[in-house]
Amino acid sequence: MKPAKVLIMGAAGRDFHNFNVVFRDNPAYEVVAFTAAQIPNIEGRQYPSVLAGKLYPEGIPIRPETDVEALIQNHNVDQVVFSYSDIAHLDVMHKASRVVACGADFRLLGGKATMLVSHKPVISICAVRTGAGKSPVARKVAGLLKAAGLRVAVVRHPMPYGDLAKQAVQRFATLDDMAAANCTIEEREEYEPHIRRGNLVYAGVDYDAILRQAEGEADVIVWDGGNNDLPFFRSDLEIVLVDPHRAGHEEAYFPGEVNLLRADVLVLTKLDSASKEHVDAVRARIAAANSSAKVIDSVMSIRVDLPEPIRGARILVVEDGPTLTHGGMSFGAGVLAARKFGAAELVDPRPFAVGSIKQAFSMYPHIGPLLPAMGYGPQQIHELEETIKRIPCDLVLVATPVDLSRVMAIRTPISRVTYEFEEVGKPDLAEVLEDVLVKAKRHG
Repeated sequence: MKPAKVLIMGAAGRDFHNFNVVFRDNPAYEVVAFTAAQIPNIEGRQYPSVLAGKLYPEGIPIRPETDVEALIQNHNVDQVVFSYSDIAHLDVMHKASRVVACGADFRLLGGKATMLVSHKPVISICAVRTGAGKSPVARKVAGLLKAAGLRVAVVRHPMPYGDLAKQAVQRFATLDDMAAANCTIEEREEYEPHIRRGNLVYAGVDYDAILRQAEGEADVIVWDGGNNDLPFFRSDLEIVLVDPHRAGHEEAYFPGEVNLLRADVLVLTKLDSASKEHVDAVRARIAAANSSAKVIDSVMSIRVDLPEPIRGARILVVEDGPTLTHGGMSFGAGVLAARKFGAAELVDPRPFAVGSIKQAFSMYPHIGPLLPAMGYGPQQIHELEETIKRIPCDLVLVATPVDLSRVMAIRTPISRVTYEFEEVGKPDLAEVLEDVLVKAKRHG
């Protein structure tokens, strides 16, 4: 029989993983192309032959998602495999309708087919939406494990926006490792806070190879998820964050709702800034959806290194990019800090934006008078830097996990905002980690 022709709809991450674990070296399928969405400038590349395997000596092209219909027709595609995250259920079905209208099947892959099995205990930290606060929780979990005397490797969800062959397996132990890998702002935002705490970080493209290398250096693997995606590894404990600022989204976005239903532990975040009405609504929904999960209440405490200059000043707030864009938030920790410390004005960056930063405001009109820290490549980093230079303000309030002054020149005075996860009451993370700690020590 001829192999089934497959098109993988992705966004430079989950799509490559699904290919690697389900379709690579599988003669029952012929993958004709990947398509790319969500992330700027990731289409037009090639999934290289060194990663694609022996069935694809020329590699596999990566095309814009707008080409889906043409690709289905030109290649007589049998199946389209949807392979990216943080997308509304309605939008998933619109994409399914486009595919089915062309005569192809629309397919979703589950955990049984895509989750790798580790020889070491695995704790996964995921969420129902981007920007819920996964990274602070991952850092807290890693700290608790290390305090118990265990070696920890943090494996981060993929962000392979550069040379895919070179990024197959990436290991980050120092800040210099990030510079040597030419990491984007988005990558630095995820890796730098871990590295500053002494956590070993792995990421890349080939997660079977990544997992096997990480297992050699760790007693426990911590999966630090991206967007609202599922973990790539079968987990001994699945921790899932729910953000009451976006009440209702826990059941309205894919695959975040899957995480909600699978979770062993559900963490309600940002209770210090969300409304009681939204918190109560979320509690009711998660109780109905997953009554067996333990629920942890928490806050995200905001800290500012230089709060005094904020009072009475014209402030440019720079927030985490993905949280604002496909995460759908209209503000973040920077706006909360500006309000708390008495800023006179939030300067609107939109009239001063250039290039792809200007385009981002057009694509995501819900973003208000604040600047998303987008930097998916050198050109976009330059455009972000140029945008900041043009904005007349007294202070730049940087609420991104990465120190932007390390990657660009900012002439205006800077104050940095950080936020840390804190549990409220019981149960807490230490309590829910107990069984995994016992298992890890037994393996060790």
